[in-house]
Amino acid sequence: MTPSLTPRRERWLLLTLAGIQFTHILDFMIMMPLGPQFTALFGISNAEFGLLVSAYTLSAGASGLLASLYIDRFGRKRLLLVMYGLFGLATLSCGLAPGYAWLMVARVAAGLFGGVLSALSQTIVADVVPFERRGRAMGVVMTSFSVSTVAGVPAGLFVAAHWGWHMPFFGIAGLIAVLALGAWRTLPRLDGHLQHSRGQAVLAGLRQVLVEPNHLRAFALSGLMMFAGFLVIPYITIYLQANGGMLPAQVPWVYLFGGLATLVSARVVGRLTDRVGKAEMFRRMALILPLPLLATTLSEGLPVWGLMVISTALFTVMSGRMIPGMALVGSAADPRLRGTFMTLNASLQSAGMGLAALVGGLIIGRDGQGHLQHYWVAGLLGAGVSVLTAWLAGRVRMHHGAADALHRGGPQATPSR
Repeated sequence: MTPSLTPRRERWLLLTLAGIQFTHILDFMIMMPLGPQFTALFGISNAEFGLLVSAYTLSAGASGLLASLYIDRFGRKRLLLVMYGLFGLATLSCGLAPGYAWLMVARVAAGLFGGVLSALSQTIVADVVPFERRGRAMGVVMTSFSVSTVAGVPAGLFVAAHWGWHMPFFGIAGLIAVLALGAWRTLPRLDGHLQHSRGQAVLAGLRQVLVEPNHLRAFALSGLMMFAGFLVIPYITIYLQANGGMLPAQVPWVYLFGGLATLVSARVVGRLTDRVGKAEMFRRMALILPLPLLATTLSEGLPVWGLMVISTALFTVMSGRMIPGMALVGSAADPRLRGTFMTLNASLQSAGMGLAALVGGLIIGRDGQGHLQHYWVAGLLGAGVSVLTAWLAGRVRMHHGAADALHRGGPQATPSR
Protein backbone atom coordinates (compact mmCIF):
# COMPACT_ATOMS: atom_id res chain seq x y z
CA MET A 1 0.00 0.00 0.00
CA THR A 2 1.13 3.56 -0.66
CA PRO A 3 2.39 5.17 2.57
CA SER A 4 1.14 8.55 3.69
CA LEU A 5 3.74 11.19 2.86
CA THR A 6 4.92 14.02 5.07
CA PRO A 7 4.23 17.51 3.63
CA ARG A 8 7.93 17.96 2.92
CA ARG A 9 8.28 14.68 1.05
CA GLU A 10 5.07 15.29 -0.87
CA ARG A 11 6.42 18.70 -1.91
CA TRP A 12 9.64 17.15 -3.20
CA LEU A 13 7.70 14.45 -5.01
CA LEU A 14 5.56 17.06 -6.80
CA LEU A 15 8.63 19.10 -7.75
CA THR A 16 10.30 15.97 -9.11
CA LEU A 17 7.25 15.08 -11.19
CA ALA A 18 7.10 18.68 -12.44
CA GLY A 19 10.74 18.37 -13.50
CA ILE A 20 10.02 15.14 -15.37
CA GLN A 21 7.11 16.83 -17.13
CA PHE A 22 9.36 19.80 -17.93
CA THR A 23 11.94 17.68 -19.76
CA HIS A 24 9.20 15.72 -21.55
CA ILE A 25 7.45 18.90 -22.77
CA LEU A 26 10.70 20.71 -23.62
CA ASP A 27 11.92 17.75 -25.67
CA PHE A 28 8.76 18.09 -27.79
CA MET A 29 8.60 21.91 -27.94
CA ILE A 30 12.25 22.54 -28.83
CA MET A 31 11.80 20.87 -32.22
CA MET A 32 9.42 23.49 -33.62
CA PRO A 33 11.57 26.65 -33.33
CA LEU A 34 14.57 24.67 -34.65
CA GLY A 35 12.72 24.14 -37.94
CA PRO A 36 14.73 26.66 -40.00
CA GLN A 37 18.00 25.01 -38.96
CA PHE A 38 16.79 21.51 -39.80
CA THR A 39 15.33 22.43 -43.19
CA ALA A 40 18.56 24.20 -44.22
CA LEU A 41 20.96 21.63 -42.77
CA PHE A 42 19.22 18.47 -44.01
CA GLY A 43 17.81 19.98 -47.21
CA ILE A 44 14.27 18.87 -46.35
CA SER A 45 10.90 20.38 -47.22
CA ASN A 46 8.45 21.89 -44.76
CA ALA A 47 6.30 18.76 -45.11
CA GLU A 48 9.25 16.55 -44.19
CA PHE A 49 9.97 18.73 -41.19
CA GLY A 50 6.28 18.50 -40.21
CA LEU A 51 6.59 14.72 -40.31
CA LEU A 52 9.64 14.96 -38.05
CA VAL A 53 7.59 16.90 -35.49
CA SER A 54 4.45 14.75 -35.73
CA ALA A 55 6.47 11.51 -35.46
CA TYR A 56 6.84 12.21 -31.74
CA THR A 57 3.11 12.72 -31.13
CA LEU A 58 2.04 9.75 -33.24
CA SER A 59 4.48 7.36 -31.58
CA ALA A 60 3.51 8.75 -28.16
CA GLY A 61 -0.15 7.97 -28.87
CA ALA A 62 0.70 4.47 -30.06
CA SER A 63 2.85 3.78 -27.00
CA GLY A 64 0.03 4.97 -24.76
CA LEU A 65 -2.35 2.44 -26.27
CA LEU A 66 0.24 -0.31 -25.85
CA ALA A 67 1.10 0.77 -22.30
CA SER A 68 -2.57 0.57 -21.29
CA LEU A 69 -2.20 -3.22 -21.48
CA TYR A 70 0.56 -3.42 -18.88
CA ILE A 71 0.82 -0.18 -16.89
CA ASP A 72 -1.26 -1.46 -13.94
CA ARG A 73 0.77 -4.68 -13.78
CA PHE A 74 3.94 -2.93 -12.60
CA GLY A 75 4.78 -0.71 -9.66
CA ARG A 76 4.47 2.97 -10.57
CA LYS A 77 7.94 3.92 -9.35
CA ARG A 78 9.78 1.13 -11.15
CA LEU A 79 7.93 1.72 -14.41
CA LEU A 80 8.50 5.49 -14.28
CA LEU A 81 12.24 5.08 -13.68
CA VAL A 82 12.61 2.56 -16.53
CA MET A 83 10.60 4.58 -19.07
CA TYR A 84 12.28 7.84 -18.04
CA GLY A 85 15.72 6.30 -18.41
CA LEU A 86 14.88 5.01 -21.89
CA PHE A 87 13.44 8.41 -22.76
CA GLY A 88 16.74 10.00 -21.73
CA LEU A 89 18.67 7.62 -23.99
CA ALA A 90 16.35 8.44 -26.90
CA THR A 91 16.86 12.18 -26.30
CA LEU A 92 20.62 11.64 -26.22
CA SER A 93 20.30 9.77 -29.53
CA CYS A 94 18.57 12.82 -31.02
CA GLY A 95 21.65 14.89 -30.24
CA LEU A 96 23.93 12.21 -31.72
CA ALA A 97 21.88 11.77 -34.92
CA PRO A 98 24.07 12.40 -38.02
CA GLY A 99 21.20 13.06 -40.42
CA TYR A 100 17.47 13.28 -41.06
CA ALA A 101 16.76 9.53 -41.14
CA TRP A 102 18.52 8.82 -37.85
CA LEU A 103 16.91 11.83 -36.22
CA MET A 104 13.51 10.55 -37.34
CA VAL A 105 14.20 7.17 -35.71
CA ALA A 106 15.37 8.88 -32.52
CA ARG A 107 12.24 11.09 -32.42
CA VAL A 108 9.99 8.04 -32.80
CA ALA A 109 11.85 6.35 -29.92
CA ALA A 110 11.55 9.47 -27.76
CA GLY A 111 7.80 9.52 -28.38
CA LEU A 112 7.44 5.83 -27.59
CA PHE A 113 9.03 6.24 -24.15
CA GLY A 114 7.99 9.82 -23.44
CA GLY A 115 4.34 9.24 -24.29
CA VAL A 116 3.85 7.23 -21.11
CA LEU A 117 5.53 9.73 -18.77
CA SER A 118 2.72 12.28 -18.66
CA ALA A 119 0.11 9.63 -17.86
CA LEU A 120 2.35 8.08 -15.21
CA SER A 121 3.02 11.44 -13.54
CA GLN A 122 -0.70 12.28 -13.38
CA THR A 123 -1.46 8.77 -12.11
CA ILE A 124 1.07 9.13 -9.29
CA VAL A 125 -0.42 12.50 -8.27
CA ALA A 126 -3.89 10.94 -8.16
CA ASP A 127 -2.58 7.92 -6.23
CA VAL A 128 -0.61 9.82 -3.61
CA VAL A 129 -2.28 13.20 -3.05
CA PRO A 130 -5.64 13.19 -1.22
CA PHE A 131 -8.67 14.26 -3.23
CA GLU A 132 -9.18 17.55 -1.35
CA ARG A 133 -5.64 18.78 -2.26
CA ARG A 134 -5.34 17.23 -5.71
CA GLY A 135 -6.19 20.37 -7.67
CA ARG A 136 -3.35 22.31 -6.04
CA ALA A 137 -0.96 19.39 -6.57
CA MET A 138 -1.91 19.13 -10.25
CA GLY A 139 -1.29 22.88 -10.53
CA VAL A 140 2.27 22.42 -9.22
CA VAL A 141 3.03 19.63 -11.70
CA MET A 142 1.48 21.46 -14.64
CA THR A 143 3.56 24.61 -14.10
CA SER A 144 6.17 22.61 -16.02
CA PHE A 145 4.51 23.75 -19.27
CA SER A 146 4.87 27.39 -18.27
CA VAL A 147 8.50 26.96 -17.20
CA SER A 148 9.37 25.17 -20.44
CA THR A 149 7.79 28.05 -22.40
CA VAL A 150 9.40 30.84 -20.37
CA ALA A 151 12.85 29.39 -19.71
CA GLY A 152 13.35 26.09 -21.52
CA VAL A 153 12.68 27.05 -25.13
CA PRO A 154 14.56 30.40 -25.06
CA ALA A 155 17.53 28.75 -23.33
CA GLY A 156 17.48 25.90 -25.85
CA LEU A 157 17.45 28.34 -28.76
CA PHE A 158 20.34 30.31 -27.24
CA VAL A 159 22.40 27.13 -26.85
CA ALA A 160 21.55 26.00 -30.39
CA ALA A 161 22.52 29.40 -31.85
CA HIS A 162 25.95 29.30 -30.20
CA TRP A 163 26.87 25.58 -30.15
CA GLY A 164 24.64 23.93 -32.75
CA TRP A 165 21.31 22.10 -32.74
CA HIS A 166 22.78 19.00 -31.06
CA MET A 167 23.50 20.74 -27.76
CA PRO A 168 19.91 21.33 -26.54
CA PHE A 169 19.29 17.59 -26.70
CA PHE A 170 22.50 16.87 -24.81
CA GLY A 171 21.43 19.38 -22.15
CA ILE A 172 17.97 17.81 -21.80
CA ALA A 173 19.52 14.34 -21.53
CA GLY A 174 21.82 15.55 -18.73
CA LEU A 175 18.89 17.07 -16.87
CA ILE A 176 16.98 13.81 -17.24
CA ALA A 177 19.84 11.96 -15.54
CA VAL A 178 19.68 14.33 -12.56
CA LEU A 179 15.89 14.13 -12.27
CA ALA A 180 15.91 10.34 -12.56
CA LEU A 181 18.12 10.23 -9.47
CA GLY A 182 15.70 12.61 -7.72
CA ALA A 183 12.74 10.41 -8.65
CA TRP A 184 14.52 7.35 -7.28
CA ARG A 185 14.99 9.13 -3.96
CA THR A 186 11.64 10.93 -3.59
CA LEU A 187 9.06 8.49 -4.99
CA PRO A 188 7.59 6.02 -2.48
CA ARG A 189 6.68 2.47 -3.41
CA LEU A 190 3.49 2.67 -5.43
CA ASP A 191 2.25 -0.88 -5.86
CA GLY A 192 -1.05 -1.06 -3.94
CA HIS A 193 -2.90 -1.51 -7.24
CA LEU A 194 -0.96 -4.72 -7.99
CA GLN A 195 -3.13 -6.76 -5.62
CA HIS A 196 -6.07 -6.10 -7.91
CA SER A 197 -4.23 -6.90 -11.17
CA ARG A 198 -2.44 -10.03 -9.94
CA GLY A 199 -3.69 -13.14 -11.71
CA GLN A 200 -5.74 -11.24 -14.29
CA ALA A 201 -5.42 -11.69 -18.03
CA VAL A 202 -3.52 -8.96 -19.86
CA LEU A 203 -6.67 -7.55 -21.47
CA ALA A 204 -8.78 -7.78 -18.31
CA GLY A 205 -7.78 -4.36 -16.96
CA LEU A 206 -8.31 -2.72 -20.34
CA ARG A 207 -11.76 -4.27 -20.64
CA GLN A 208 -12.69 -3.15 -17.12
CA VAL A 209 -11.72 0.43 -17.98
CA LEU A 210 -13.62 0.50 -21.27
CA VAL A 211 -16.88 -1.03 -20.03
CA GLU A 212 -17.33 1.64 -17.35
CA PRO A 213 -19.60 4.42 -18.75
CA ASN A 214 -18.12 7.01 -16.41
CA HIS A 215 -14.66 6.32 -17.80
CA LEU A 216 -15.95 6.81 -21.34
CA ARG A 217 -17.48 10.16 -20.40
CA ALA A 218 -14.17 11.24 -18.87
CA PHE A 219 -12.31 10.15 -22.03
CA ALA A 220 -14.71 12.18 -24.16
CA LEU A 221 -14.19 15.23 -21.94
CA SER A 222 -10.42 14.89 -22.11
CA GLY A 223 -10.23 14.40 -25.89
CA LEU A 224 -12.62 17.28 -26.63
CA MET A 225 -10.73 19.50 -24.20
CA MET A 226 -7.57 19.12 -26.30
CA PHE A 227 -9.48 19.31 -29.59
CA ALA A 228 -10.99 22.70 -28.72
CA GLY A 229 -7.62 24.37 -28.19
CA PHE A 230 -5.54 22.74 -30.91
CA LEU A 231 -7.86 23.90 -33.66
CA VAL A 232 -6.22 27.31 -33.10
CA ILE A 233 -2.91 26.89 -31.24
CA PRO A 234 -0.71 25.40 -34.02
CA TYR A 235 -1.42 28.36 -36.30
CA ILE A 236 -1.01 31.25 -33.84
CA THR A 237 2.55 32.14 -34.86
CA ILE A 238 1.73 31.99 -38.58
CA TYR A 239 -1.34 34.22 -38.06
CA LEU A 240 0.46 36.76 -35.90
CA GLN A 241 3.18 37.20 -38.52
CA ALA A 242 1.14 36.87 -41.73
CA ASN A 243 -2.03 38.72 -40.65
CA GLY A 244 -1.00 40.62 -37.52
CA GLY A 245 2.20 42.04 -38.94
CA MET A 246 4.30 40.86 -36.02
CA LEU A 247 8.02 40.60 -36.72
CA PRO A 248 9.80 37.26 -36.18
CA ALA A 249 11.93 38.85 -33.45
CA GLN A 250 8.75 39.81 -31.58
CA VAL A 251 7.20 36.33 -31.59
CA PRO A 252 9.28 34.97 -28.64
CA TRP A 253 7.74 37.67 -26.45
CA VAL A 254 4.34 36.07 -27.06
CA TYR A 255 5.53 32.85 -25.44
CA LEU A 256 7.48 34.65 -22.73
CA PHE A 257 4.51 36.72 -21.56
CA GLY A 258 2.10 33.79 -21.95
CA GLY A 259 4.39 31.49 -20.01
CA LEU A 260 4.94 34.00 -17.21
CA ALA A 261 1.20 34.55 -16.88
CA THR A 262 0.45 30.83 -16.68
CA LEU A 263 3.30 30.34 -14.22
CA VAL A 264 1.53 32.71 -11.82
CA SER A 265 -2.05 31.73 -12.61
CA ALA A 266 -1.51 27.96 -12.34
CA ARG A 267 -1.03 28.11 -8.57
CA VAL A 268 -4.07 30.36 -8.15
CA VAL A 269 -6.28 28.15 -10.31
CA GLY A 270 -5.06 25.07 -8.44
CA ARG A 271 -6.16 26.54 -5.10
CA LEU A 272 -9.50 27.69 -6.52
CA THR A 273 -10.06 24.22 -7.94
CA ASP A 274 -9.84 22.69 -4.47
CA ARG A 275 -11.99 25.45 -3.01
CA VAL A 276 -14.93 25.63 -5.44
CA GLY A 277 -14.75 22.10 -6.84
CA LYS A 278 -13.09 20.52 -9.85
CA ALA A 279 -16.14 20.30 -12.10
CA GLU A 280 -17.36 23.79 -11.26
CA MET A 281 -13.94 25.38 -11.81
CA PHE A 282 -13.55 23.57 -15.12
CA ARG A 283 -16.99 24.76 -16.26
CA ARG A 284 -16.06 28.35 -15.51
CA MET A 285 -12.79 28.15 -17.43
CA ALA A 286 -14.37 26.29 -20.36
CA LEU A 287 -17.07 28.97 -20.69
CA ILE A 288 -14.47 31.77 -20.53
CA LEU A 289 -12.19 30.15 -23.16
CA PRO A 290 -14.31 31.10 -26.24
CA LEU A 291 -13.59 34.80 -25.60
CA PRO A 292 -9.77 34.74 -26.01
CA LEU A 293 -10.06 31.90 -28.56
CA LEU A 294 -12.21 33.99 -30.91
CA ALA A 295 -10.32 37.19 -30.10
CA THR A 296 -7.08 35.52 -31.16
CA THR A 297 -8.51 34.53 -34.55
CA LEU A 298 -9.96 38.04 -35.13
CA SER A 299 -7.03 40.14 -33.89
CA GLU A 300 -5.82 41.28 -37.31
CA GLY A 301 -5.17 45.02 -37.39
CA LEU A 302 -4.47 45.43 -33.68
CA PRO A 303 -1.19 46.94 -32.48
CA VAL A 304 1.50 44.60 -31.20
CA TRP A 305 0.65 45.27 -27.55
CA GLY A 306 -2.97 44.29 -28.27
CA LEU A 307 -1.85 41.02 -29.89
CA MET A 308 0.31 40.33 -26.81
CA VAL A 309 -2.59 40.92 -24.42
CA ILE A 310 -4.94 38.60 -26.32
CA SER A 311 -2.39 35.81 -26.76
CA THR A 312 -1.42 36.03 -23.07
CA ALA A 313 -5.09 35.76 -22.08
CA LEU A 314 -5.48 32.70 -24.32
CA PHE A 315 -2.43 30.98 -22.81
CA THR A 316 -3.63 31.76 -19.29
CA VAL A 317 -7.16 30.41 -19.77
CA MET A 318 -5.96 27.36 -21.74
CA SER A 319 -3.48 26.44 -19.00
CA GLY A 320 -5.99 27.24 -16.25
CA ARG A 321 -8.63 25.03 -17.85
CA MET A 322 -6.26 22.06 -17.93
CA ILE A 323 -5.69 22.08 -14.15
CA PRO A 324 -9.28 21.37 -13.00
CA GLY A 325 -9.83 19.36 -16.17
CA MET A 326 -7.04 16.88 -15.48
CA ALA A 327 -7.87 16.78 -11.75
CA LEU A 328 -11.47 15.94 -12.70
CA VAL A 329 -10.50 13.32 -15.26
CA GLY A 330 -7.97 11.70 -12.91
CA SER A 331 -10.57 11.56 -10.12
CA ALA A 332 -13.06 9.81 -12.43
CA ALA A 333 -10.92 6.68 -12.63
CA ASP A 334 -11.38 3.63 -10.44
CA PRO A 335 -8.23 3.86 -8.25
CA ARG A 336 -7.41 0.19 -8.94
CA LEU A 337 -7.33 0.86 -12.70
CA ARG A 338 -6.00 4.40 -12.71
CA GLY A 339 -2.76 3.59 -14.53
CA THR A 340 -4.55 1.95 -17.45
CA PHE A 341 -7.15 4.71 -17.45
CA MET A 342 -4.64 7.58 -17.48
CA THR A 343 -2.52 5.93 -20.17
CA LEU A 344 -5.52 5.53 -22.45
CA ASN A 345 -6.43 9.11 -21.64
CA ALA A 346 -2.99 10.35 -22.73
CA SER A 347 -3.39 8.51 -26.04
CA LEU A 348 -6.79 10.07 -26.60
CA GLN A 349 -5.37 13.50 -25.83
CA SER A 350 -2.64 12.97 -28.44
CA ALA A 351 -5.31 11.87 -30.91
CA GLY A 352 -7.41 14.94 -30.06
CA MET A 353 -4.45 17.26 -30.68
CA GLY A 354 -3.52 15.60 -33.96
CA LEU A 355 -7.09 15.51 -35.26
CA ALA A 356 -7.68 19.15 -34.29
CA ALA A 357 -4.52 20.29 -36.07
CA LEU A 358 -5.63 18.36 -39.17
CA VAL A 359 -9.16 19.81 -39.10
CA GLY A 360 -7.80 23.29 -38.47
CA GLY A 361 -5.48 22.93 -41.45
CA LEU A 362 -8.40 21.90 -43.66
CA ILE A 363 -10.47 24.89 -42.52
CA ILE A 364 -7.76 27.55 -42.74
CA GLY A 365 -6.64 28.74 -46.15
CA ARG A 366 -4.35 31.43 -47.60
CA ASP A 367 -4.98 34.21 -50.06
CA GLY A 368 -2.62 35.35 -52.79
CA GLN A 369 -0.67 37.54 -50.37
CA GLY A 370 -0.08 34.72 -47.88
CA HIS A 371 -2.65 35.89 -45.32
CA LEU A 372 -4.58 33.24 -43.41
CA GLN A 373 -8.27 32.97 -44.25
CA HIS A 374 -11.14 31.39 -42.27
CA TYR A 375 -9.04 31.23 -39.09
CA TRP A 376 -12.06 32.59 -37.24
CA VAL A 377 -14.07 29.53 -38.35
CA ALA A 378 -11.56 27.28 -36.55
CA GLY A 379 -11.88 29.54 -33.51
CA LEU A 380 -15.68 29.39 -33.63
CA LEU A 381 -15.61 25.59 -33.83
CA GLY A 382 -13.18 25.46 -30.90
CA ALA A 383 -15.45 27.77 -28.90
CA GLY A 384 -18.43 25.50 -29.53
CA VAL A 385 -16.49 22.42 -28.47
CA SER A 386 -15.35 24.22 -25.30
CA VAL A 387 -18.97 24.96 -24.38
CA LEU A 388 -19.77 21.28 -24.97
CA THR A 389 -17.01 20.25 -22.53
CA ALA A 390 -18.52 22.56 -19.89
CA TRP A 391 -21.74 20.55 -20.13
CA LEU A 392 -19.93 17.22 -20.27
CA ALA A 393 -17.96 17.99 -17.08
CA GLY A 394 -21.19 17.78 -15.09
CA ARG A 395 -21.75 14.23 -16.36
CA VAL A 396 -18.48 12.86 -14.98
CA ARG A 397 -18.62 11.23 -11.54
CA MET A 398 -15.65 11.52 -9.21
CA HIS A 399 -14.16 9.11 -6.67
CA HIS A 400 -13.83 11.29 -3.58
CA GLY A 401 -11.08 11.24 -0.96
CA ALA A 402 -11.84 7.93 0.75
CA ALA A 403 -11.99 6.14 -2.56
CA ASP A 404 -8.26 6.55 -2.91
CA ALA A 405 -7.68 5.08 0.53
CA LEU A 406 -7.31 1.79 -1.29
CA HIS A 407 -3.75 2.88 -2.05
CA ARG A 408 -3.16 3.95 1.54
CA GLY A 409 -4.55 0.90 3.28
CA GLY A 410 -8.14 2.07 3.87
CA PRO A 411 -11.54 1.11 2.55
CA GLN A 412 -12.91 2.12 -0.82
CA ALA A 413 -15.56 4.80 -0.96
CA THR A 414 -18.54 5.17 -3.18
CA PRO A 415 -18.25 7.50 -6.14
CA SER A 416 -20.48 10.54 -6.25
CA ARG A 417 -21.03 13.60 -8.32
